[in-house]
Formats: sequence, structure tokens, C-alpha cells
Amino acid sequence: MLSFMILKVFRNLAAVFLCLCMCAVEAAGAKRPAADESLLAAYDAYRAGDPIKFQKHARNLEGHVLTPWLDYWRLSMRLEDIPNRDVREFFATYPAHYVTERLRADWLRVLGKRSEWPEFDRQAALYAREDLEVSCYRWLSRLDRGDDSALIDAMAMWLEPAELPEGCQRVALTLWARGRVSITDVWRRVRVLFEHGQISAAKTALALLPKAEAPDERLLAEAARQPRRVFARSPSAREGRATREVDVLAGIRFARNEPSAAAAALAGPLAERFTEAELQYLWGIVAYEAAREHHDSALDWFARAGDFPLDDRQLAWKVRAALREGQWTVVRDSIDRMSSARAHESSWIYWYGRALAALGEETGSRAHFLRIAGHADFYGLLASEELGYTAMLPEATHVPTEPEVAAAAAEPGLARALELIRLGIRVEGVREWLFTIRSFDDVRLIAAAEVARRGGIYDRAIHTADRTSRVHNFALRYPLPYHDVFREYAGTHGVDEAWVLGLVRQESRFNVDARSSAGAAGLMQVMPHTARYVAAKIGLRNYRAKNVTDIPTNVTLGTGYLKVVMQQLGHPVLASAAYNAGPSRARRWRDDKPLEGAVYVESIPFPETRDYVKKVMSNAMFYAAVLDKKPVALKARLGVIAPPGAVEAALEPELR
Repeated sequence: MLSFMILKVFRNLAAVFLCLCMCAVEAAGAKRPAADESLLAAYDAYRAGDPIKFQKHARNLEGHVLTPWLDYWRLSMRLEDIPNRDVREFFATYPAHYVTERLRADWLRVLGKRSEWPEFDRQAALYAREDLEVSCYRWLSRLDRGDDSALIDAMAMWLEPAELPEGCQRVALTLWARGRVSITDVWRRVRVLFEHGQISAAKTALALLPKAEAPDERLLAEAARQPRRVFARSPSAREGRATREVDVLAGIRFARNEPSAAAAALAGPLAERFTEAELQYLWGIVAYEAAREHHDSALDWFARAGDFPLDDRQLAWKVRAALREGQWTVVRDSIDRMSSARAHESSWIYWYGRALAALGEETGSRAHFLRIAGHADFYGLLASEELGYTAMLPEATHVPTEPEVAAAAAEPGLARALELIRLGIRVEGVREWLFTIRSFDDVRLIAAAEVARRGGIYDRAIHTADRTSRVHNFALRYPLPYHDVFREYAGTHGVDEAWVLGLVRQESRFNVDARSSAGAAGLMQVMPHTARYVAAKIGLRNYRAKNVTDIPTNVTLGTGYLKVVMQQLGHPVLASAAYNAGPSRARRWRDDKPLEGAVYVESIPFPETRDYVKKVMSNAMFYAAVLDKKPVALKARLGVIAPPGAVEAALEPELR
């Protein structure tokens, strides 16, 4: 009887909570409840750093589900000034909460800044997340205790390709003062920073050098802004190391801007300016930048780098250049030179298997495919197909029971996360959600995904269902909200419905109110200028920009644009790339010979677009299985990318 009553309470809690989520959508445009107004006003005051205004609104929210967040906001605004006991009291009040971990990270930085090492050490022992600045303060604490082995561990941060946070700047100064980094090490760091375009951080690193070893500031600025001019000047026999190093930095920037011109310069008399090691290093940089532009000579320029150790980024692009040229020995050998962590990524496991197959090593090839086959991602699907299997939706699926869903809905962390999302504080809500589900097993993950689905929070439903490892629910991974609308407009514009759904799953995760920093809006993330153009193209009458997130309007504009790019480019892989990066880029990434679809995708220069196309095409395959129960092999969907034809559709205005 007691268990029945508990279950009834859980069900009632779940029903009330889910009703609140659904009512938020239905009440759009209605006046917000007073509690919502107070909460959002308190949040605005927190962001503005106004404790008086915050307290004015927070006092109306006693017992609110977001009380832990209110207390976090209150403390974090005055974290520099409060005593340790207040922070410890917060930690005791909210053990195992996301806000506790977040406040602890903030507090560790304050303690490290103050060098309050005893309290720092107590709190750091309870903080397990990877955090570069906290790690730097850990090393400083060890040094304060006389543990000089911290200097050895601290070298791990030396080649970080970005400006170092404050705590790490202190570590860098200590490393220099203790003689653990040399002038050569400083220039190594500066080169890495120039490679990543971090010029200001490079200047910070150079400040460590004594004046006699420092470069001329005007020449350094010229190397960053006008590297061709630095290369063109005549070297002097009296010039020292600093000037030669600046020449190397100019070479990095020159290659980044104009790889072909930089290669021509290095192949001429300019080569005499550099040592053999410097020259090989620069050829590796030139080759990397050329490979990203799909230059025909990229592999030749990689060869000129000789035995100079390439980093994982360079090796990845050497592999991609070799894939486009069908040079499978280079593919295999380049992956062999990657770090263990990078070589074990699914993409390189797959391409290594393909290289072994092309070189006649069938047993080794099959072993590599078996390592990732069965994974529901781009390369897992392709590996399965290489073994002769087309992925199917699993027959065994877990449908959460009502008690499981009720228990998930009653989980305080999930309730807080969904409340934050409902109020439009989405980033914080997502972080709370991720923290809460971090240790859920498959059954609890699926129940949590169902809670999100019932509340119309499809992005959390998809992400959570995607995390399962043994027990799955593909209806939650690949949901069909607004299905009638997608089916209607996909049919109207003659585009594949499964492809449209796969694209929307990647674009917005079916979040109607999604907006990007660039201004893309709605389910299909339509840009304002794209919307105006497509509306005119398809004859959409009375279109107004304010209606872009209206579901039918957004979907007809998005599918209309897909039709436009398909007519221009003639292939869904190209059209998917165009939807993300623009039609002209999608065209430019082709080759002058037929190119396997998977090779085209892997060699897309923009990491965001490369990942995007992989996911859209994989999603489309699963949605086809959901809709039609007739899976089409991913490799067949990817097909072959034809070279530029003699006659092509006229290039429309650049809309992405």
C-alpha cells in the first residue's frame, strides 16, 4: 500500500511538472507569473553584478525550485569578499549539486589568486574536473610546500595554444625563474601560438625574454600583419637568433595567408636564411595550409618537411590530402605517426582499415573495422558496411515505464534544469541537466529523455537518449515532432523527408525558438537574408521577418532553400555542406576528378561543417529507417561527388 502511495505521489509530481512545461508553450504571449518575473529580474541583477537589486527580487522567491541557483548567484556576486565559512556552509547545504561544483571552481580560483593554500588544498581535493587554471594553482600550492616535482608536471601547460589564465601565468614566470624553460622553449611556445593565430598571447610569452634576446617589436608586428614584406627584405649577416625566429614566424603567417606564394619563396634563395630544421618546419606548415585548401602540391610539400615531427593537426591533413589522391600508403604511414589518442579516434581507425584493405591486408583491415562497427555514428556505420552489414534499428528497445518516468521527473536536478530552460536560461539549464545525468545508467537515461520529450525539450531528449551504451530507444534518439509539417513541405519542395529531419536534428534539435549568434532562427535555423530570398523565390506571400520562427513558415523556407541548393549542386552531401557553409564553398571543395563521398566529407576544411555533414547524413539514414523501415546504406547515400561540369546551375547569391 505504501509503495502504491509513493508511486501515486511520483506520478502526481511528474504530471504537475510536465504540465508546467507544456503550459509554458501554450501560454506564449500571456503575462508571466509573478514568480517568473521575480526570478528573471534576479537573474538579470546577478548578471549585472547588482546585489541590492538582486536581493529585492530574490526575497519574493522563498521555496522556489531554483533556490540553489539563487543562493549561488547571491554568493558568486561577492565571492572576493566573503569569509570561507560562508562558502563551506553553501557546500554543506547543497552537496552533490551542480551549483556546488561550479561555486567550488570559482572559489578555487579566488583562493589560488590569494595564495590561501591550506583552504585551496582542502577544496581542490573535492574537485575532479579538468580545469587548466585550477591545475596551475595546484602546482603553485605544491611549490609552496617545497615540492619541486610540480615544475616537471607544469610543463604540460607550456605549449597550450592560447593565452594562459592568471594562475598559469604565475607558473610560467616560476618555470622561467627556476631555469626550467629556456630561450628555445619560449620560441617554441611562440611558434605554436603563431600557428593558432594567437598573436597577443605570443607577445605575452616573449615578455619572458631578456632584452638582449627579445625581437624588434616593429619587425614582430610586421611578421604578424605583413609577412610577405618580412620575407622580401634582405637579411644581414649580423642578424642574430631573434631576427631569424621572427623570419620563421613570418613564414607561419605567410603560409597561413598564401601557401602557394610561401612555397615558392621557400623553394628559392630564401631557403638560405634558415637552418635545415627551420626549413623543414616551415615546409610542414606550408603543406598543412595547402592541404586545407586542397592544393595539388600539398603532399609534395609534406615530403619536403622530411623527418621533422609533424603534430596531429598536420598529420590529419596529410591523411586527407592522401585520401583525395588515393595514396593509401601515405594514409597508413601518416596515421601510424599520430599520437595514440588521435590514432584511436573512429575516423582514423576507419581510414586505416580502408588503407589496409587497399594495400591487400584484409585481415588487418577487418580487425580495424570490427573495433568501431556497430557504433551509431558516421564511421561506425561505414565500418559496419565494409563488413557487409547495413545498420538497422535495433529490435530490442527499452520503453520506459511510468514509474521510471515519474522517478526521473521527480529528480531535483532535472526539475531545476527544465525550469531554467522553461524560463529561457537555457545554457545554465543544459549544464544542470548534463551534471545530473552524468552517472545515470541506460534505463535512467531513457526515462530522463522521455521526461524531456514530454515537456517538448527535444534537444535534451535526443542528447540523453544518445548516451546509452547497451539498452537503447531510437524513437527518443530520432523523434518526429511536427511530423505532418515536415512531410508536407518536404513533399511540396521535392526533397527527401528523412534528409530534412536529419538536418533539423543537427541544426536545432527541434527547438522552435533556437537562435544562433549569427541570427539563424527556428527549427531549420534560417538566416534572415536566406528567408527573404527563398520567400521571394517560392512565392511565399505576405512573408514578414517576425514570422521566421513560425513552424510552417520556417519549414517551408528551410525546405525551399534545400531545394535551391540541390538544384544548384545536384548531390545531398554538397547541399548539406552548402546549407552550413554556403554553396560556393561546397563547390570549391570538390576535386577535378570523381571523389568518393566519404572522402569529400572528411576533407571539408571547416571542422564545424565537416562534423555537421557527417551527422546530417548519418541522421538521414536513421530517419529513413524510422519512416520507411527500409535502411539505405550510408555509403550509397554519400555516393560519388562529380567534378565540376561543363554546364552547371548558375550560382545563386551567397546565403549562408
